[in-house]
Amino acid sequence: MEKTFHSGISCIVMDDKDNVATLLKDMKKGEILSYIQKEKEQQIELKNDVDFGHKVAILPIAKGQEVIKYGEVIGAATLSIPVGEHVHVHNIEGIRGRGDKRVGEEQEHANV
Repeated sequence: MEKTFHSGISCIVMDDKDNVATLLKDMKKGEILSYIQKEKEQQIELKNDVDFGHKVAILPIAKGQEVIKYGEVIGAATLSIPVGEHVHVHNIEGIRGRGDKRVGEEQEHANV
């Protein structure tokens, strides 16, 4: 899929699987964020002030659901995150390389 960039854009969504957009400038609560996903222009209203380089939910993200940026899982939601909400360390946790999140470990500990 060919990627195109438009002048004056305020965020970037790199993959159709993404559920977050990365801001390319500081934005304020109530501002409208426009982006292209699945070849369609989308718009959402920001629920918080969000700084350059930070993420915003562009789809609802349920507690425990994977957060996807650039087509890759970057963490899991620690609480439900509505569309337009700032996505950062206060509502996601890293899951890569975490020994405490290994498959089957909970069952193993339950049997001890």
